[in-house]
Amino acid sequence: MTFGGFDSPVFLAPMAGVTDRPFRHILTDCGKGNMIAEMAAVNALQRKNPKSWQIADVRAESYPVVVQLVGNDAVLFAEAAKLVADLGASSLDINMGCPVKKIVNNEAGSALMKDMPRAAKIIESVVKATPLKVSVKFRKGWDNEHINAVPFAKMCEESGASYITVHGRTRAQGYSGEADWNIIRAVKESVRIPVIGNGDIDSPQKAGQRMNESGVDGIMLGRSVLGNPWLLHQTHTYLCLGVIPAEPSISEIRSVLLKHLRLLVEYYGEKNGIAVSRKHVGWYVRRFYEAKKFREQYTKMSDLISAEKLINDYFTGLEK
Repeated sequence: MTFGGFDSPVFLAPMAGVTDRPFRHILTDCGKGNMIAEMAAVNALQRKNPKSWQIADVRAESYPVVVQLVGNDAVLFAEAAKLVADLGASSLDINMGCPVKKIVNNEAGSALMKDMPRAAKIIESVVKATPLKVSVKFRKGWDNEHINAVPFAKMCEESGASYITVHGRTRAQGYSGEADWNIIRAVKESVRIPVIGNGDIDSPQKAGQRMNESGVDGIMLGRSVLGNPWLLHQTHTYLCLGVIPAEPSISEIRSVLLKHLRLLVEYYGEKNGIAVSRKHVGWYVRRFYEAKKFREQYTKMSDLISAEKLINDYFTGLEK
């Protein structure tokens, strides 16, 4: 169920503004799963942009972290690959699937699926620049008239990628509609390197079903992990052992949320950490009683003591 040094078939999807160091720390505390950082722009790393540098620097983490790079220039990719290797990356992932307009307008992300020669040159430059494993994450295609995941996957393999991740949506879909696992299966059947499938996996059982149907080597979880950091480990345990760990108690959710909050404050500083925590807090409580009212109250928090008190008061009410 594992490959290339990874001890789990389950991967965290890189999500901008979400999969930062505090989030990865929380997920590893909750159990097994492979960690991937937010994407870092190669041109920003060259300029030593503080935010991009912070994203790429994973030396303080005791578990392996895959660092994802985004851009459109093969030379800058090679330089960035050497840099993130020095900054502690366990392996590298090249983003060729991001659908966000500002990324695509810079001829990066999923725009590279329309320019396979450039994409190949980037992959080859990164592979030559570092001894680390290099993977590529891409989509079904640009739109329904330009579905090219299979030839793109073959190109990635020929260019030296160690494994690939396929999101079963086109760039035009963004994150709407359903992921196409038939195209993911077709990709798996077309290459010899390992393939990770991505799209609409929201439970361990669904992960198992999709793996069996498509034959992929691993599963990537994205939005379903938000507010549910236990899902990676639950999915790992189900895929590897056939059992699903018990759901966390209200008390455990409170404890993990409070730890996540403190890690965010430690990482970003109190003001920015509290601001970043608002979305996470909303995800943790969204299925609970009067979650909307609580979220509205939490948006007014500006210091750690007040934020912790509000969370404790809310969860005490839930436990009664």
